[in-house]
Formats: sequence, C-alpha cells, structure tokens
Amino acid sequence: MLNELKNIARDAGAAIMDIYQSDDFDVQKKGDDSPLTKADLAAHNVICDGLRALDTQYPIISEESSDISWEQRKHWCRYWLVDPLDGTKEFIKRNGEFTVNIALIEKGVPIMGVVYAPVLDAMYTGERDRGAFLNGKAISVATKEPDTLRVVGSRSHPSQETIDWLDALGKPYEMVPMGSSLKICLVAEGKADIYPRLGPTCEWDTGAAHAVLSAAGGQVITVAGEPLLYNQKEAYLNPHFIAR
Repeated sequence: MLNELKNIARDAGAAIMDIYQSDDFDVQKKGDDSPLTKADLAAHNVICDGLRALDTQYPIISEESSDISWEQRKHWCRYWLVDPLDGTKEFIKRNGEFTVNIALIEKGVPIMGVVYAPVLDAMYTGERDRGAFLNGKAISVATKEPDTLRVVGSRSHPSQETIDWLDALGKPYEMVPMGSSLKICLVAEGKADIYPRLGPTCEWDTGAAHAVLSAAGGQVITVAGEPLLYNQKEAYLNPHFIAR
C-alpha cells in the first residue's frame, strides 16, 4: 500500500507542477482567509480518486473536503488524512517548499505517511515498525543533542511565542527556516533537532509528516507532554505541539 501511496503522491505532484509552471494560479481566499489555488483542488481530486481506487477502502478527510460531521467520523477506526498542497503560501511565492501529504490514521495515531515535495523531488515515507525513508534511503532522527539546538521554524509565519519559548530553554539555538510539513521531515532526517509549533495548525497539516517522524524514531507531543492524537474531538485544530 505504501508504494501505491507514493504513486498517488507523485501524480498529485505532477498535477501541482502543471499549474506551478503556469501563470494562472487562480488564487482565492477561503473562509479562514487562507489562500486556495487551482493546484490545491487539482491535487485533491487526484489523491481522492487514487485512494478510492485502492483495494482497501477507508474514509477520507482532506483539507478541501473536511465538512464531515463529528457524529459520523468519531466512530472511524482507520481513515485517510490528506493535505493535497501544504504550504500554499510557499507555492504562491514559488520557493518550492510545499508538499503533498497523505497519512493513514489508526485509532488517533498516524501509522503510515507520505510527504512529497514535487519541486525538490523529495519523497519522505514512514510506516509503523518499518522505518522512515527519503527517496528510498533510510533516515532517522539525530541521536545526540548538540551544544547548539537546530530549531526548524516557519518561513511564512514565525511566532513571537515560539521565540519566547526557545529563549526560556536557556540553551543556545540556531533557526533553520523551512516551509510546510517539510519542517517535521527535517527533524525526521536528523537535519534539525526540534520543531516547536506554538501557533495554529490543523490535523491534515501534520498527519503525514508525523507518521514519518514517528517511524524515524521521533515523536510529536503537546506542550503538556501528551502524544498528539487525531480525530479525538470535533474541531480539526491541533493544540500547540513539539516535534522532536
């Protein structure tokens, strides 16, 4: 199934790139004032069609089709969690730091995930008990904490609360700017030590990269120290979290 997910992610990436290389993004504003482009919708359609064609069928929650009642989805044991284009702001800026994200969630835990950055041709995959990979090569989190923490942070929306939290650690650190779910993936491949997210995110923003990080030996916890779980409440908004 993981190989099929990789193929679906590549197909979605190709649909995104067709629009990325054009001059017509058709940028709109969603209800929360976040941007939406033709590429978001094209990738959404490719991914949903691909998942529905699989032999094993699970429900789908996508950022672009998330209007599913809590009464319906709270009973799901397994489901797909999809962000067709994470980093739409990076897409519009044309800096290449955007991703296709597909995760399989089981009882609130991401057990399989694919994060594909089409401009970089970087395919991150992770599966519970089977490890994490970047373009087929095994990756793992850093095994030793350095004297200076490498802290990955948002390129589009840095948070003053995050800066204050880091200063309170009392440890030297350097910032590693990155967009989209690639921030968590950098921790998974050992290129960063920690990603504190003390700002708003939704479950589809993190599910796939969370699966990759877990498979690479890392973890995503809330600031209270509890595991970050999915589909445990009516709202899709994540609590503040630390990926490490």
